[in-house]
Amino acid sequence: MFRYRSHSILLLAAILAVPGVSHSAGRLSGAARSGEQERLSYTAGARVQTGIDVLEAENFAPLRGKRVGLITNQTGIDSAGRRTVDVLAHAPGLKLVALFSPEHGIAGVVDAPVANSTDSATRLPVYSLFGETRRPTPEMLKDMDVLVFDVQDAGVRFYTYVTTMAYCMEAAAKDHILFVVLDRPDPLGGEAIEGPMLDPERTSFVGYFPMPVRYAMTLGELARMFNAENKIGADLRVVSMKGWRRGERFGETGIAWIAPSPNLRTPDEAFLYPGIEILQAAGVSVGRGTERPFEILGAPWIHAEELADALNARKIAGVSFAPARFTPHEAPYKDQECEGVTIHLGDARLLRSMRMGLEIAGALHRLYQQQFQIAKMIALLGSQVTIERLSRGDDPANIEAGWSSELDRFRRMREKYLLY
Repeated sequence: MFRYRSHSILLLAAILAVPGVSHSAGRLSGAARSGEQERLSYTAGARVQTGIDVLEAENFAPLRGKRVGLITNQTGIDSAGRRTVDVLAHAPGLKLVALFSPEHGIAGVVDAPVANSTDSATRLPVYSLFGETRRPTPEMLKDMDVLVFDVQDAGVRFYTYVTTMAYCMEAAAKDHILFVVLDRPDPLGGEAIEGPMLDPERTSFVGYFPMPVRYAMTLGELARMFNAENKIGADLRVVSMKGWRRGERFGETGIAWIAPSPNLRTPDEAFLYPGIEILQAAGVSVGRGTERPFEILGAPWIHAEELADALNARKIAGVSFAPARFTPHEAPYKDQECEGVTIHLGDARLLRSMRMGLEIAGALHRLYQQQFQIAKMIALLGSQVTIERLSRGDDPANIEAGWSSELDRFRRMREKYLLY
């Protein structure tokens, strides 16, 4: 049975376990998760070189003689464990003048709007792009020649770092500033495309471009696609990785896992995330405020054994379910006892996370139709047809099959922008 070895770096409260999870058969202690919370650093021997490593090897050639703004957070680290902030601040032949942070802030620990701040090490201003504005303003960019983007993505359409990158590209194009993406792996791999296409009229901060939930592209590849297909017109340069293969999972790259946001603590949780996160808007706790975000879900109105039996009967590839009782310490149902299921990820190669999400939504709709607000899933799922079919009780396998023609069209378009 394949499991990722967790390469978590603990970053303040982002990685702190919160007590309150139990299996129905007994309590689960924090110690049971400690093996997934060891502090591990990057190693210089990592097989895959990310964009920042390649940029260093090129002696910062694209940035020479330029005033640089850097969009980054705690995931912007090179193979020696140094922040991209510090690498560029001390790089010869360029001047780092300002920093920009996406949702969760420069340290990746805030689950709320973030204010502007100052980086304590460099004393540079940090402009928040998840506060008063979500785009760099002309005033912020006035002393810059280039914007550099170095952030680890989650491989999911509604994860907001994708939109932040695109908004920054638009601002750079408007001000005639070079835009450089320091590429990193898609943590879900570069092959499995899954989920409904975003309805074109539903573009938003959680859905910048009509594409599937899982798109199997790196941020550098997405930047190329957005620039051309959305006609952004940015002067774009992607510093490609070396050694990354599309078919490998994150744990095979040799790169340490740094939680890109407070609740994506392990690669396993990242694989479960796209199919589980869509459920929260419908009135389900997805494990925020517990030790196991996205590995546990429930609500006060769910009967644990009933739901676990219903889901296991569906024989969903790659996962199994066990009854659970837990008390989350974040909304929804903050400090309320919930029943539900824990999700055990077996082989990530087999998991179709969006199919899993549909199966869970279908079971919740059948069993708890009065409480489970299925229509509200539209916020992240982004497909009205999919919501309507779920509401009618259509089989998730048939719903998934209904995505195929749109996904084939996306694959053909996407092919033009792939780098690996």
